[in-house]
Amino acid sequence: MPELPEVETVRRGLCLAMEGAVIASADVRRHDLRWPFPDNMARRLTGQRVNGLRRRSKYILIDLASGETLIIHLGMTGRMLVSGDTPGQFHHRHPAPAKHDHVVLDMDNGARITFNDARRFGAMDLAPTSTAETHWLLADLGPEPLGNAFHEDYLAKRLRGRNTPIKSALLDQRVVSGLGNIYVCEVLYRARLSPKRKAGQIAEARVQGLVPVIRQVLADAIEAGGSSLRDYRQADGELGYFQHSFDVYDRENQPCRTPGCTGSIARVTQSGRSTFFCPQCQR
Repeated sequence: MPELPEVETVRRGLCLAMEGAVIASADVRRHDLRWPFPDNMARRLTGQRVNGLRRRSKYILIDLASGETLIIHLGMTGRMLVSGDTPGQFHHRHPAPAKHDHVVLDMDNGARITFNDARRFGAMDLAPTSTAETHWLLADLGPEPLGNAFHEDYLAKRLRGRNTPIKSALLDQRVVSGLGNIYVCEVLYRARLSPKRKAGQIAEARVQGLVPVIRQVLADAIEAGGSSLRDYRQADGELGYFQHSFDVYDRENQPCRTPGCTGSIARVTQSGRSTFFCPQCQR
């Protein structure tokens, strides 16, 4: 599932094609994805100017001139791809319709936005812009890890006394939003923390030290366009490249990259997910 860096990369790509432009037509080709689409979604989107695009956790929020916001989650296999011949931005024609193209937005600047989702675990909904962040999909999310509300004292307070492993605690979207399995593994490696350590038993200074590490890992991943493992693509169809920089994720039995460490990367299962770490230098 795309995590914060992938969603942010897609958002930035969509901005080039959508921000300030009008949705000339919206073609909704089925009645649902993970959940039913909102009533009359095609009609409510058509003719609307896009005022701006935001991201909240792993969701893209498209603010419309109508006072509504289109909330999008990519799910497991969702892609939002841009095609067209907008001068200076896109240089390829629209591709032929594909089997899993479920929503197509044609913009008045010549760009086309296609939402393709083979497994249909993605989601779209419309909500009033003024209350979008209290929508049921977003209401219980924790602070953005790249925002000012996420800081050392906040994280130390939220993890104090928790008996869950630090890996699980950082995946809790109520604690910090947007982090997923890949980037938590990478964060804990850089911080030299074992994913098995109980969150409430880690020294407060080490917990606080996670904040800059989280921000740096996410910044590095966004700069690389995210990670492409299976289905993820940037908005222009290109792959992300951060997977070439993984220190631990998906590197089971390979040598640890820490200078002087003679250990190998191990894999364990935590809460049904694979965790990758170096048992020798992550304590």
